[in-house]
Amino acid sequence: MKHILFHITFCISLLVAGEASAQVNCTVPLPPVLTSVSVRPETSQTEFTWLPSESTDIAAYIVYSFSDGDGQAIDTIWNPAATSDMITNTAPKYSSVSYVVAAHRLSVVAGMPGCTSKLSNVLTTIFCQVSMDTCYRKLIVKWNSYPSVPRAVISYSIMMSVNGGAYSEQVITDTGALTYTYDNFITDDEYCFYVKANLEGGYNSASNKVCVQTEMPRPPDWINADFATVTQDNKIALSFTVDPASGITRFLLEKKAGTSEPFEQVAFINSADGAVAYTDGNADAGIVNFYRLSAINSCNNPVTISNLASNIMLDLKLDGNLLKLLWNPYRDWLGTIGEYRIFINTGDSYYEKTSIPSSDTTWSAAYKYIMYDITGKQVCFYVVADETSNPHSVNGQSTSQEVCLEPREVITVPNIFTPNNDLKNDLFRPVLSFTAVSYHLVISDQHGTVLFETRDQSETWDGKTVGKPQPDGICLWFLKVTTPSGRNLTKSGTVTLLRNN
Repeated sequence: MKHILFHITFCISLLVAGEASAQVNCTVPLPPVLTSVSVRPETSQTEFTWLPSESTDIAAYIVYSFSDGDGQAIDTIWNPAATSDMITNTAPKYSSVSYVVAAHRLSVVAGMPGCTSKLSNVLTTIFCQVSMDTCYRKLIVKWNSYPSVPRAVISYSIMMSVNGGAYSEQVITDTGALTYTYDNFITDDEYCFYVKANLEGGYNSASNKVCVQTEMPRPPDWINADFATVTQDNKIALSFTVDPASGITRFLLEKKAGTSEPFEQVAFINSADGAVAYTDGNADAGIVNFYRLSAINSCNNPVTISNLASNIMLDLKLDGNLLKLLWNPYRDWLGTIGEYRIFINTGDSYYEKTSIPSSDTTWSAAYKYIMYDITGKQVCFYVVADETSNPHSVNGQSTSQEVCLEPREVITVPNIFTPNNDLKNDLFRPVLSFTAVSYHLVISDQHGTVLFETRDQSETWDGKTVGKPQPDGICLWFLKVTTPSGRNLTKSGTVTLLRNN
C-alpha cells in the first residue's frame, strides 16, 4: 500500500533526527538497482523495475524524481518484495525525466524514525519529439539517448501509428542514431510516434507518445496544360487548369525553346480559382516554345508539375506551282489530337479550308486552285489543333501563328488565236493569275477601230464585232488592271487572228 504523504513527513523527521541518531536506531540498508524506466505511450504512466536491496528487513521502496543531484520522493511502496512500480505523471510528456529508487528500513526502536539507503543508479526516460517539414513533406522524430547501465542499449525502434491505427515498427536504428525522418506524409492525417530502446536480455524502455496533425495546403494531384496558342498580335497565350481540391495558390511558369534547352523562369503567378492564364509577350512565335507550370509550396519548392504546352509553328512555301504548309505536331496534351484544321484568308476574312488527320502535319495544293480567290494583298494561313479525350474534361485548342505570301500577279497574253469553231483556241483573253480589282481590255484593228472592249475579266473575244467575223490579220490590244496588292499595271501588244490554219 502506498503512503506518499506519510513518507514525506517521515523524510523530514529523518533529517531532524540527524545521521547519528539514525545510526543508533537503524542500520542503513544497501540501495536497490534500478533496472528500467519506461513510459507507457498510450496512458503516459511511468513504469519502474528494480533489483531488490541485498539487505534484509526492508520495509519499503521509495521512488524519487531526480534533478541536479537531489531526489524528490514521488511514491512509496510498502512491500518488501516489490520490484516494480507504476505512477501517473505528466512530466515525461514534456521533457526527459530522471528517476532513482531507494530501500527503506524501519527503526529497531519503537517510535523512532527508520533509515533509507543511498539512492540507486539514475535512469532517464526517453523523450520523443516530432517536427513537421512542410517544404519537403517530412516528419522528423528526435529523442534523447537512454542510459546503457545497468542494461546495455542495443538499438532503438521507431513506432508509428496513422489516424489511430495500430503501431508498426518503421525502422530499427543503431545506438548512435537519435533522429529519424519519415518521408512523404499524407496531408490532413494524424501521425503518432514513440521510441523504444531495445535492451540486452530482451528488455525495452519506451518513450512518451507524440502526435502531429499534418495540416498544410494540399498540393494539386494534377495540373493540366490546356493550350499554348498564338494570338493575332503574335504573342503566345497559355492556359492551365489546376486540381480544384488543391490549397496551393502560387505557381511558377517556365519556358524553354526547343527540346534540348533548359527551362527558364518566366513568371510567378497567383491564382485561387483553379485556373492560371498567362500571355508571353516575349516569345518568338516563329520557333517552338515549351511551357510548364509548377505548384509552389510555402518553401518556394515545386510540388506538382503540369504536362508540357507547346505552340504550333507553321511554315509556308510556294514551290513552283505548289503551295506547301508544314508544321510541328502539338505537344503534349494529356488527351489526343483529334485533327488539324487549316484556315485561309484570300482577302476578306479567314474561313476553314480543310481538315486533315492528326497523323499528318503537311498540306499542299496547286496555286491555281486558289489564285482567283485572292482579293487582297496577301494570301494567309493558320492551323488549329483540337484536343479530344482529355482525362480532366478540359479539351484544349491551339492555333499556330499566321503565315502569308504575296500573290503571284502574272499576266500572260496569247499572241495568236483561231476562232474557227473547232473548239481549239477559239477565244482570246489575257490570262491573269489573280482576280483584278479593276480591269479594262480594248482590242482594235491596225487603223484604231475598236473591235472589242470589256471591263469583265472573265469575258472573252470570239473574233467578231457586232456579230460579224473579223478577217484574218493582226489586232492590237491594250490592257489596264489594278491588282489585289494595289498595283496599277498597263500592258499592250498584238495578237494574230487566224481562221484558216
